[in-house]
Amino acid sequence: MARGIQVTGVRELQAKLKRNATLDDVKQVVRINTTELNGKIQRKTQEVYTGHWEGGKFVSPTGASKRSVIPSFSSDALTGNTGLGMEYNPYLEKGTRFMTSRPVVDPCFRVQLVSFKRDLKRLVN
Repeated sequence: MARGIQVTGVRELQAKLKRNATLDDVKQVVRINTTELNGKIQRKTQEVYTGHWEGGKFVSPTGASKRSVIPSFSSDALTGNTGLGMEYNPYLEKGTRFMTSRPVVDPCFRVQLVSFKRDLKRLVN
């Protein structure tokens, strides 16, 4: 479920950052946006994973998916990761031939990406 972002023009970005912002500003943007994404994913799991029917009986959600959403940061604090941590979450996110998908991470990521880009743009302008 990992998504990648390719950054082009890194030299130009570094030059602009040297003039307008510090590396600590970039680290703060990464930390804030990763934490916000983490919160959005946790809230979305409560909205989407509301239980299911199994063998004619309704099974209430346990909250394991929500509890598995934990942010982590690289040692240089320039990379932040978060997402669903249960082994079955890819099946819920993408669906199977027997069940429809119930996406949580992708919609949250798309919303947060706009905010992340806006925050980085503020640093270089």
